[in-house]
Amino acid sequence: METELWPTHTPELFARAVERAAALLRAGEVVAVPTETVYGLAALATRPEAVRRLFEVKGRPSANPVIVHVADLALARACVSAWPPAAEALARAFWPGPLTLVLPRAPAIPPEVTAGGPTVGIRWPRHPFIQALIQACGEPLAAPSANVSTALSPTEAAHVLKSLGGRIPAVVDGGPCPVGIESTVLDLTTQPPRILRPGMVHAGALAAVVGEVQTGGAAGAAGPLRSPGLLAKHYAPRARLRVLAWRDEADLRQQVAALGEEPGRTFVLAHGCLPAPGGWGGVSVIPQEAEAFARALYAELHRCDEHGAAAIVVEAVPETPEWAAVADRLRRAAG
Repeated sequence: METELWPTHTPELFARAVERAAALLRAGEVVAVPTETVYGLAALATRPEAVRRLFEVKGRPSANPVIVHVADLALARACVSAWPPAAEALARAFWPGPLTLVLPRAPAIPPEVTAGGPTVGIRWPRHPFIQALIQACGEPLAAPSANVSTALSPTEAAHVLKSLGGRIPAVVDGGPCPVGIESTVLDLTTQPPRILRPGMVHAGALAAVVGEVQTGGAAGAAGPLRSPGLLAKHYAPRARLRVLAWRDEADLRQQVAALGEEPGRTFVLAHGCLPAPGGWGGVSVIPQEAEAFARALYAELHRCDEHGAAAIVVEAVPETPEWAAVADRLRRAAG
């Protein structure tokens, strides 16, 4: 299969891409589309055969649920069997945006979407293309990240082509993703609500709307998974990823040597203590502010893979709430 790349940088190209993507989705196909978090591999969420096709293309385990994307509150409510006041308050505060709400699923959402479980994750994304596509289809879209399962998520169309080129009919190029990591997932079926996957909408912001919020995911919880992103190994580049803290370059070199890594094939991503570039496979400065760091992270990891890194060392990030999502992705990528 030849994978086409559809640009969207003019109103005419944008409209044409929406029309062509909607036609493919109605025919039961999958299409890679931009969101503000990462690129998603979209299928019509109400059609079990299309969702199964999505899992097949990604090589995704059927026990790992996918998020359903909507373009207004009415469609969100149609996907769930209960819409509590907390859901209304959070939706009005953070949607459209990088927040997924887990609620009891409606019969319209097939069990293929939810790993056979009784709940479904719902999100109203901010990116104009996926909003227009959902509106054109008139149905919600299932859309996990557009990459092979557990691999590094794509934040540019080129990343999708490298991962899924030849497996899918089309990739819609909407430019770099402005958030850069996956959405926060908040389970509203527990009291108090629990963050299953941290994102850039952090616990403090959520608590300001709904009061107490539990953190720490759902480790050890019985039954089907309620959120993607809970596997121990996830979001991983091809190269080995290490998260280290170092005092100076001599300390960094000592730690890398102790791990058995070859400096000449080790790429360093630093935000505070930057080593000299000589002797390393590469050295990059990554922003010190959490949102900018998140926006840059996956693109930098993709770049390291493309340049043949055997190992990637990322400087450890602060242990504060606004960095929780970045720390989670680094931990799973290193898993």
